[in-house]
Amino acid sequence: MIPIKLVGALARSAAKPGAKAGAAPAPQEGISGAAGAALKYLQPGALNLTALPPLSLYIHFPWCVKKCPYCDFNSHEVRGDLPEAEYLAALRLDLEMALPLIWGRKIHTIFIGGGTPSLMSAAGLDRLMSDVRTLLPLEPDCEITMEANPGTFEAEKFKSYRASGINRLSIGIQSFNGRHLQALGRIHDDHEARRAVDIAHAHFDNFNLDLMYALPTQTLAEARQDLETALSFAPPHLSLYHLTLEPNTLFAKYPPVLPDDDESADIADMVAARAAQAGYGRYEVSAYAQPGRQARHNRNYWEFGDYLGIGAGAHSKISFPHRVLRQARYKQPRAYMDAVLAGNPVQEERELAREEMGFEFMLNTLRLTQGFSPNLFAERTGVPLNAIEQPLNAAEAKGLLYRDHQLIRPTERGLCFLNDLQQMFLED
Repeated sequence: MIPIKLVGALARSAAKPGAKAGAAPAPQEGISGAAGAALKYLQPGALNLTALPPLSLYIHFPWCVKKCPYCDFNSHEVRGDLPEAEYLAALRLDLEMALPLIWGRKIHTIFIGGGTPSLMSAAGLDRLMSDVRTLLPLEPDCEITMEANPGTFEAEKFKSYRASGINRLSIGIQSFNGRHLQALGRIHDDHEARRAVDIAHAHFDNFNLDLMYALPTQTLAEARQDLETALSFAPPHLSLYHLTLEPNTLFAKYPPVLPDDDESADIADMVAARAAQAGYGRYEVSAYAQPGRQARHNRNYWEFGDYLGIGAGAHSKISFPHRVLRQARYKQPRAYMDAVLAGNPVQEERELAREEMGFEFMLNTLRLTQGFSPNLFAERTGVPLNAIEQPLNAAEAKGLLYRDHQLIRPTERGLCFLNDLQQMFLED
């Protein structure tokens, strides 16, 4: 059990019986506002977590200059003036309203994503970081990452971002080839891509480069040249993604000519081999890092850690001693800001059922190439490992999974057929 101290009215009300296991906890009589919101999630429930996981903060900035044809994220093209001040005020109020769910917990990592957060003014970013520090206790070595696109890089602005507390950048390069950038609908060209990395180097000692491969009409030689260019900058971290055609995107509606399966496989093999040769360890399906430079924020997702998401369309996963809560905020920026002012930016909220926990955990942790400790399963889900014994045995028998008393991890074959492996843990 996790020791939780309650005082006054909270302590008296905590003695009341809770709802049935698996049901949403009932609000407490006589308690309203922040105290009531927090207390209802501390009632007995279907799970028994032995410890709360690390907590991260995700902040979503929903605007971009131009929507890319492959992008299925919650991003919206800027039309007219950017309502920066109004949105920042909404973010602060959103965070204030969410605080009762995370009282007493420190923030280990912060990620500002989008959209294109680097559209934010230097003063706006400074205001945001000031609000976060005012409202939340941060770990002394808190990793604070901001996404940035090369078409929005200004040296002085990024110098100011660093002074405001951003200590890691994630730069959406995607390609150093001008023709491929144009095919991907990016607003920057190959020269701006290189300049962006130079600016990042000047102000940040920790940054990530995003690259995509298997691009429209891309050859193996072109993919290799992209990777070699990225490696020449010696980035601490590389995210190397295979382009996929996601539903509800322009590419899904009008599919471009992509490398065939054999060509894509050759490119993927080259990417993995060359990154390893250059000293980058592949610790997640699409993530490669120099020693000691893994993305702590993303790793927390993959280890089924907790995260509070604020901003338009942001998602949260928050654990309590006897339940795990998921939330999603309103997606459209205007709807989100109006909902914040109305007192409830959360559009969807649900408690994960006990029988869902195995799939939810394995969906994330099976992405880690080195796997996880078996003890982590019960610690993060609140259910024993034997709850997924049958799919574990089946996956091991198919050669998709390796396990012993210290480790559970996907095999090389399991990583190649990751979707199939993950679906084995999905309840009928």
